[in-house]
Amino acid sequence: MKKAGWLSGLTALLIIVSGCSQNTQGEEVTTWKLNHFSDTGHNWHRTAEFFAERVEENTDGQVIIDIYPSGQLGDETNTINSIQYGAIDLTITGETLQNWTPNAILMATPYAFESQEHMRSIIEGDIGRTIEKDIQDDAGLTPLLYIERSPRNLTSNFPVHSPEDIQGFDMRVPNVPLFVDVWSEAGANPQLISLSEVFTALQQGVIQGQENPNDLIQSNGFYEVQDYINETEHVRSWIYITVGNEQMESLPEDQQQEVLEAAEDAQEFARDLYEEDVETVENTLREEGVEINEDVDQEAFREAMIPAIEENLEPEQQELYRQILEEGEDGS
Repeated sequence: MKKAGWLSGLTALLIIVSGCSQNTQGEEVTTWKLNHFSDTGHNWHRTAEFFAERVEENTDGQVIIDIYPSGQLGDETNTINSIQYGAIDLTITGETLQNWTPNAILMATPYAFESQEHMRSIIEGDIGRTIEKDIQDDAGLTPLLYIERSPRNLTSNFPVHSPEDIQGFDMRVPNVPLFVDVWSEAGANPQLISLSEVFTALQQGVIQGQENPNDLIQSNGFYEVQDYINETEHVRSWIYITVGNEQMESLPEDQQQEVLEAAEDAQEFARDLYEEDVETVENTLREEGVEINEDVDQEAFREAMIPAIEENLEPEQQELYRQILEEGEDGS
């Protein structure tokens, strides 16, 4: 009896580790863990919740997604590694994937896209499918849907109109080599500072400015210590909700299809949420008294950054970047 009890306990443990269990009808239930890096009020989390609800509905409760916001299960790189080992199943990720597949750098290359519409056409076209296939092959992740990010803008305590205004400008950038290089090329003095330390660095004058999407400028309170948001719009980018290839393939074919249908619904939800969020955030920032400077020579910034962009792109990425620019010029 003791031996039987020990074996049943081991079996239960293995079921938990593998993410499978049985419901009261004796049907197998797959439980996936989704770890992401925004808080519960962010549109990434709200999209993830909507997607999880749709998956549960579509599969009649046979696939459940448990969501862990704010990086509860680890940082982005470790999460992707954990998905590959089967400890986590899904995540929300973007240009960090260039650590696995070089073409992912195009997800956040400065001045690649003329507009959000141009970016959408690329994501949903041949180049987007190439990037998704590379992610699948090289990182072991299947992109299920994409979420647009607001353009990155430069904040400061004086209006910035062109690269001439930021010569020697001390600014924070994230730890992305391409970002460091393009701002250096434009004449600024980029510094690597953790996002959680940026407010204090601005407040104490350690740096003069920083660059981020408006939603992060608002949620981190940077408008309290910066007078201007300068619409450089230097990076338009997107991220994916992804699932491990093996995790997806372990589902029966009908459940795989139901997950993909849930992703299509969540894609529409994410786009509506993005458009609503952009307007709400901008109105909030204006109400808080920050000056939004629209008089920015974006073409001058692009020209200043091009040498660094080209230096950071391998020949294949340079060719794709050229194609993206051409499609933008053609009005795609």
